[in-house]
Amino acid sequence: MAEINPHTTAHNELNERARHLLKTLIERHIRDGQPVGSRVLARDSGLDLSPATIRNIMADLEEMGYLRSPHTSAGRVPTVRGYRFFVDTLLQLEILTDEEVAKLRRQLDLQQTTDGLVKSVSSLLSGITQLVGVVMAPRRNYQTLRQIEFLPLPDQRVLAILVVNEKEVQNRIIRTERPYSAIELQQAANYLNTAFAGKNIAQLRENLLRELHQTRETMNQLMQTAIEMADKVFEAPAGEEDYIVAGQTNLMGIAELNDMEKLRHLFEAFSQKRDILHLFDQCLHGQGVQIFIGEEAGFDVLQTCSVVTAPYSVEGKALGVLGVIGPTRMPYERVIPIVDVTAKLLASALNSLH
Repeated sequence: MAEINPHTTAHNELNERARHLLKTLIERHIRDGQPVGSRVLARDSGLDLSPATIRNIMADLEEMGYLRSPHTSAGRVPTVRGYRFFVDTLLQLEILTDEEVAKLRRQLDLQQTTDGLVKSVSSLLSGITQLVGVVMAPRRNYQTLRQIEFLPLPDQRVLAILVVNEKEVQNRIIRTERPYSAIELQQAANYLNTAFAGKNIAQLRENLLRELHQTRETMNQLMQTAIEMADKVFEAPAGEEDYIVAGQTNLMGIAELNDMEKLRHLFEAFSQKRDILHLFDQCLHGQGVQIFIGEEAGFDVLQTCSVVTAPYSVEGKALGVLGVIGPTRMPYERVIPIVDVTAKLLASALNSLH
């Protein structure tokens, strides 16, 4: 027999009474984190049903895979399938008011550089949700060189001053193979500005390195100087296409995650970054908010977590993904619109820099 797809069949197999009880149970469990029994459900649901009738409906929901019974309790808690049906079908989002959006915009310092924006957004997401805020750094291939200058420093170091996109200024200190004079650096900057202003930074470095390998023997000293500078200035820094994470300690106050072994594995995942980056990469070309509940993320370390993500774009091109990571019983009705609006605010800020 073919496997039943809960996303397509759940709509038909639950009547209104079962849906209402499932919604009530999940909302109660999200609120207090405890298994929900039939008496509590009878009181909270507002339905004129006996506890026995409710127990029968809960048993049916358990049999269909929406609930499970912890061994230590007569009550029930939602499964991943239960949460998925709740999020897809039963959830009523709390749309942010104009005042709340304006407050978010004020908290986001729009005058910062790209790196500063990414850091402030991760902290903003963490602070407002009291969960973990994660922002994938923008891919560098969206940056356009406007102007570059080089200033000599002691100990074979050079200060590179870049203007990228429209008005973002970046300073980088690089170490060189030999000392360079101020005149040599000025000539190299003039060459790069003349040849490459308005070009994509990632492509610029590739083109220069290709040229270096092909024509090293016949290349004059100016070209060699310019290429060494560009190679070091435009190389991908450590942690390129990385992400900034904030608020990991918020997880320590959540009962179902407050287990030292679980927390250790989660913090290791945040530190190693590979699995979470892989998950966020999958979201890069998705449309709008995407939600991964427990095992849906595909990684054991996130079995008891949910991840709510949204991509952010500049000029219609997706540059990165931001999101919130928390327990499966997170307040989805609040977290989803916060993630959605924050992605739009970050995109707007980056567009103004571009």
